[in-house]
Amino acid sequence: MKSIKTVLSVLVLCLSMSISSAFAGPIVIKLAHPNVPQHPMGLAFIKFKELIEERSNGAFRVDIFDSSKFGNFDSVVQGLQLNMLQMGSASTPNLSPFSDEFLIFDLPFLFPDYPSTDKITDGPIGMNATKALEKSGIIGLGYIEIGFRNLWNNNRAVATLEDAKGLKIRSTPSKAHIATLKSLGMNPTPVAWGEVYTAMQQKTVDGIDIDLNLAWYNNFPEVNNHVTIVNSLFSPHLVMISKKFLDSLTPEQKDMVLTTFDEIKLYERKLIRDGEKEILAQLADKGVTVTVLTPEERERWAAATAGVYAEFEDRIGKDLIEQAKATIAGE
Repeated sequence: MKSIKTVLSVLVLCLSMSISSAFAGPIVIKLAHPNVPQHPMGLAFIKFKELIEERSNGAFRVDIFDSSKFGNFDSVVQGLQLNMLQMGSASTPNLSPFSDEFLIFDLPFLFPDYPSTDKITDGPIGMNATKALEKSGIIGLGYIEIGFRNLWNNNRAVATLEDAKGLKIRSTPSKAHIATLKSLGMNPTPVAWGEVYTAMQQKTVDGIDIDLNLAWYNNFPEVNNHVTIVNSLFSPHLVMISKKFLDSLTPEQKDMVLTTFDEIKLYERKLIRDGEKEILAQLADKGVTVTVLTPEERERWAAATAGVYAEFEDRIGKDLIEQAKATIAGE
C-alpha cells in the first residue's frame, strides 16, 4: 500500500510541475537602447527580438525600450545590476567611469576606416575594456556602432581648417570631444540631446558634429545646409547583459542569446555603413551641400588635434594608445 501511495505521490508531483511549467510563461528579456526604432541600432534590436523568439519557439520574449524610454545611462546600469533590465546599450564615453580604457574611442582621427575600427572593437583592446564592468554585475557582449562623426552646419561650406574657425558647434559632454573641436578652431557648446534640433533651428548653435545616420533619422538635414565628411571620431556602443540574468540561463539558452547577438552585431554594422552611402546619395535632394575633405586637408585636421592625445595620454595610457595604433597598422 505504501509503495502505491508513493508512486501516486510522485505522479501527482510530476503532473503539478508540468502544469506549473506550462503556465510559467516565456523568459522575458527587457532590452533598452537610446535610439529611435528606424535607426540601424533600433532595427538590429528588432531583428534580435524576431530571431530569439523564433529560434526559442517562444521560450524567450524580448521587450524593447527604445528612445531612452527605460531612462538615462545610470538607469540602464542600475537596471542591469539588479536584473530589472536584462540587456542594454551605451556609448563608450558613458562607460569611462568604469575604465579609462574606453576613452581610446574618444581620440580623434585614430581610425582611418571601418575595417580598422573592427580590429579594435572585436579585438583584445575593445573586449579587455569591458572586463571592468564585471565586478558591477554587467557583462559586455560586444560593440555595435553609430559611425564616424562629420561636421554639419547651417552657416557655410567647410573645406579647410580656416573655414571651420569660429563655428559654434554642439558637442557632447565628453572632454575629449570638446578638446577636439577647440583644437580645430571651433566653439564647442554642450546642448542636451533633446534640445539639439531646436538649438540648430533657432541658430543658438551653428551646427553639430555627428554621424550621418543619427543626423538623418533625427531630421537634422532640415536645419543644416552643409555637411563636411571629416570622419574625425568613431562612436561605438557596447551592448551589455545582466550577469544575474546570463547566469540564470541553461547552457543551451545562453548559447542561443550569445550567438544571436553576434549575428545582429554584424547586421547592425552593415546597416550603418550601407546607410551612410544611401544618405549621402539623398542629401542633395534635401538641399544639403556635401563637402569631402581631401586627404591632405584631413591630415591638417589630424595634426591640429595632436594635442588631444597628449592631454589624455595619462588617463588612457601611452602603451594602450601605441598598441591601438600598431593594431590598426597591422603590426
